[in-house]
This record gives sequence, structure tokens and C-alpha cells, in this order.
Amino acid sequence: MTGVQTCALPISSANRSGRPSPTTFSDALEETGVFALAALDGGPCAVGLESTVVALLDDPRLLRPGAVTREQIEVVIGPLAEAEDDARRSPGRMARHYAPQAPVRLNVAAPEPDEAYLAFGPGAPEGPRVFNLSPTGDLAEAATHLFAYLRAADRTAPRAIAVAPIPTHGLGEAIADRLNRAAGFVG
Repeated sequence: MTGVQTCALPISSANRSGRPSPTTFSDALEETGVFALAALDGGPCAVGLESTVVALLDDPRLLRPGAVTREQIEVVIGPLAEAEDDARRSPGRMARHYAPQAPVRLNVAAPEPDEAYLAFGPGAPEGPRVFNLSPTGDLAEAATHLFAYLRAADRTAPRAIAVAPIPTHGLGEAIADRLNRAAGFVG
């Protein structure tokens, strides 16, 4: 590898296979370590999720939800079919991907004492291991923070990372995809 760059685009690809994508310069350096001969800091990724991937060979199919939502695409090209076996050709489609070291528990109302917690929305608990993806319940803000907070939660060395329920419409579909893969629930 000759360099690492994070940028304001919805692209974050300096992760080792299966690990959470780095969306900040420091996370990219942590991920690549001594293998980066040079690194450019373009600032944190503005969107935080990787690109959306759509197959257009036959019926248009959503292979990987991302920063451009299903609804935005369907306005332009019509309904998208669900991904089939060809979805594995798209990056980030392994059953366990974007995964921290700690196990991930999804749709948790409150964390257990030895867990880190990815909260979502107002009224979330507070504490040193609580990372609120969006205190206002904004999915774009949650997408921006997802990988950075997943990495930060993992750095606290929890028994597990509990994740609050997050809506699955719009960007929530891509957030849910990444979290389901981090928990190993896709495959």
C-alpha cells in the first residue's frame, strides 16, 4: 500500500477485510499501521458509509445498501429487486464484516454493566461506554458516526457492544446492513 486517505466522500476503504471501515484519519492509520508509506488527511468522511452497489445486468438489484438510499435510486430507475447470489460479488458482503473485536448485540434497549452501548436518539443513557450515534435521531448523523463509534466502543474492551434499535428506512437500511454483518447475522 502506498498511502491512506480518508475524505469527505462517502467512501471508506482502508479497512482490513472484515473490520469496521475507518472514517477518520486516525482510524485509517490505526488500521493500516506500518504498511502505509504515506498518508493524507482529507478530514473525516462526511457520510460514513461506503457506496451503494446496484446490479443493472438484468432486473436492477440492490447488492449493497449505502449512502445513496434505495428510495433515491427507485425514484430514478424504478423498483429494485432484492440481491440474489450475485450479491457476494459486491464488496462488504461477507456474512461477518465490519466487525469489531467484541461481539455485537442488536436491538438492545439498555446495555448490561460490562458492555459498551451504541445509543440512538434522545433519552439515551450516559456514561463512558455510551456512544450516541445521533442524540436527535437523525439517520444521516448516525451513518456518519457509525464506524467511528463502533471502533471507539471496541477500544473500551467491553464484553460486548450492545446497539440500540435503529429505524431501517432510508439510510437506516444501510446502517442495519452494516450492523447485521458486524454481528454476523448475514450470510
